[in-house]
Amino acid sequence: MGLFKAFRGNQPATIGGESSQNSQSYAPPPGPPPSHAPINHHYPTPPLGHNEPLPSSGPPPPHRADDEPPPYHDWTVIPDTALLPPPPSIGHEASPSGNASLSDADRAHEWCRTYPLIRPHQPAAVHHDSVNIGNIELVRPREFQGNLSKAGLGCWKGSTKSGGQDACLLGSLPCYFACSDSPVAAGVKKTIYFEVRVLSYGGGRGGDASSLAIGWSALPYPTWRMPGWERGSLAVHGDDGRRYVNDTWGGKDFTNPIQAGQTAGLGMEFSIPSSPPDYGSSPAQTPSINVDVFFTRDGVKESGWSLHEELDAQNDLGVGGLDGQFDLYAAVGLFGGVEFEVNFTRDRWLWQPS
Repeated sequence: MGLFKAFRGNQPATIGGESSQNSQSYAPPPGPPPSHAPINHHYPTPPLGHNEPLPSSGPPPPHRADDEPPPYHDWTVIPDTALLPPPPSIGHEASPSGNASLSDADRAHEWCRTYPLIRPHQPAAVHHDSVNIGNIELVRPREFQGNLSKAGLGCWKGSTKSGGQDACLLGSLPCYFACSDSPVAAGVKKTIYFEVRVLSYGGGRGGDASSLAIGWSALPYPTWRMPGWERGSLAVHGDDGRRYVNDTWGGKDFTNPIQAGQTAGLGMEFSIPSSPPDYGSSPAQTPSINVDVFFTRDGVKESGWSLHEELDAQNDLGVGGLDGQFDLYAAVGLFGGVEFEVNFTRDRWLWQPS
């Protein structure tokens, strides 16, 4: 205690009064201590705009539980891409094997502009019955250079000469009658199919560039063009294994080339969509008929695609003429020397529908 006092020194006996050592008194300054004085910095008030509301003079409104802001989006969550449609298949600018001349292509484009697709009509009962039993003939175009003969009901055998130009054989009757076979009109699914057997390439010698394509087409079609190259047609080409849908370029990768000795089949299934269209979708975006294409090799279903798959907006020309609104005919494309057999009757097919 003595040490503490010695350290601090002598303190006045009174505050504001007389000290034992000094009789002079001091008066405190008027008013409260500086720390108790009201704060008024006199900041200038910023000007308000004409449309700005006046600030509230009271306390902030009370907080309510339902005023909670929405939670932040978890950007680390990756969306399920399985729910998205597959990306469009990439097309090629040219085929690695068979390509026609530019003049032939230009002539075909002009021909298609001059002769639009034929609107369907109700078939006669005799024609519908003939198709149901496979009694269909192949029409020989003037570009066809070779032999073609009927080997039985719905069975045709033919051969083309080595070095022959492109030619497209078409069925005499449509396998799909839009007016009577449409699932919208008939209420049931419709499947069309036929097969082509490749006996040999190169006129039996295998020496020249030659191949075959199997497809479907609306009419009329320029018969100096392979099926799938012009509007209203699709095909699988045997030389490159690609599929062509109204595709005047190089097709899209699909399967392996069709070899000599193999039998290729091509079918189309027409059905009513199982689900209603999405809200906000336009009628042009929503097909009224589902169309699935399938390919068989030696009696086995190998692959297929949906006609209404996602398309490349810049390169794909659409599926006009193939979506169930027009009659469709079997189409067999040939170039070079090919020996072949075409079958329209079910009992001759290697693939049998279940």
